[in-house]
Amino acid sequence: MARAAQAVIDLSAIEDNFKLAKSLAKGAKAIAIVKADAYGHGAIVVAQRLQPLVSAFGVACIEEALELRENGISAPILLLEGFFSADELPVIAENDFWTALHSTFQVQLIRDAKLSRPINVWPKLDSGMHRLGLDGSEIQSVYQQLTAMDNVAEIVIMSHMACADELDNDMSKRQIEYFDQAVAGLDAEQSLANSPSILAIETSHRQWVRCGLMMYGASPFAQAHENADQLKPAMSFSTEVIAIREVALNESVGYAASFVCDQPRTIATIAIGYADGYDRHIANGSPIIVAGQRAKIAGRISMDMVSVDVSGLVDVKIGSKVELWGNNLPVGEVANAAATIPYTLFTGVSKRVPRVYVN
Repeated sequence: MARAAQAVIDLSAIEDNFKLAKSLAKGAKAIAIVKADAYGHGAIVVAQRLQPLVSAFGVACIEEALELRENGISAPILLLEGFFSADELPVIAENDFWTALHSTFQVQLIRDAKLSRPINVWPKLDSGMHRLGLDGSEIQSVYQQLTAMDNVAEIVIMSHMACADELDNDMSKRQIEYFDQAVAGLDAEQSLANSPSILAIETSHRQWVRCGLMMYGASPFAQAHENADQLKPAMSFSTEVIAIREVALNESVGYAASFVCDQPRTIATIAIGYADGYDRHIANGSPIIVAGQRAKIAGRISMDMVSVDVSGLVDVKIGSKVELWGNNLPVGEVANAAATIPYTLFTGVSKRVPRVYVN
C-alpha cells in the first residue's frame, strides 16, 4: 500500500469560489490566478476546469504560461511579472500572452520588437507597494507612447493592493486615490482588485479583477467576513496514523525533546513531515484532526513524520485518517500556528504528495 499522504482537490469548490468572485464584482471581467502551480493545487487541471468561465488566466512568468499552452489552455494568459528580456516578446505575441509592464525600459523594447501581431499590455502603476511599477509621474507618458505603437493592441492599467487583507488599514483607500489621480483622463480599462479587494473593497473592482487566494477557499482576513465566510475549502491535506504508543510521565517526544509529558500520554505517529509541505514551524500544541476529533501536535515536525497527542480521543487506531487542513480545520488556523500565511502552506505542499481530484 502506498504512503497515505495526499491532497484532495475539490474542483467544484474552486469553480464555486471563482463564481463568487464574479458575483461580487458584477460586470467586471475576472482573471483566475494559477501561478505557482495554482497555489499548489495543480495549474493544468485547475485551468482546464475554469477555462469556460474565465476572461484570462494569470501566471508569474512565461515558463508557467507556456506549460498551460502546451496542455491545451487557449484562453489569454497574463504575465504578472511581465517580460524580462526582448527575446520573450515574439513568444508573447505568438502565444496570445498578455504582459504587465513595470518600467520605462520595457516601453522601448516593445517599440523595437519584431512581432507577428500586436500584444495586449498592462502597464503597472506603483500606487504605494513599491515593489514593481511605474511612478505616477510616468504613467501618462507611457500610456501615450503605448497607444501610438503598432506593436500594442489593448491596454489595461493595473496596480496592486498592499494591505487589502487588513480591513482597518486605510492604505487601500490611499492607494485607490493615488491611482485615480495618476490615471485621470486616460481611456483605458483598469485592474486593481486582488482577492481581499474583491471580497471587501467594492471601489477597487473596476473593469478587471484578479482572483487568487480566494479561489482556493482560504480567507485572506484574520477575522470573520461575510463574503469570505462563503468560501469553500478546495484542498484537503491528509494522511494516516502509522503508530500509537503510550509515553510515561516526564518522558519526551521528538527532536530536541521539546514536548515533555505532564502525565501519561497517548502519542500517535502520522506519515507526514516538512518534506511533504507540513511546515516545520507549525508549533507544539497546534491543532490537527485525528479520526474526526481535534488533537494537538506533540513536539517538532520531522522531515517525514509527526507526533500527535491523542490522549482521551476515541477510536484512534493504526490507519485512522488525519486531516492536516481542509473542511474540518481551516488552513488559516494552521497558518497562524506556523506564524505564516495560507499561501506558503498551499504552495509548499511538495510533489511527493499525490493530488487527487474530485468534481
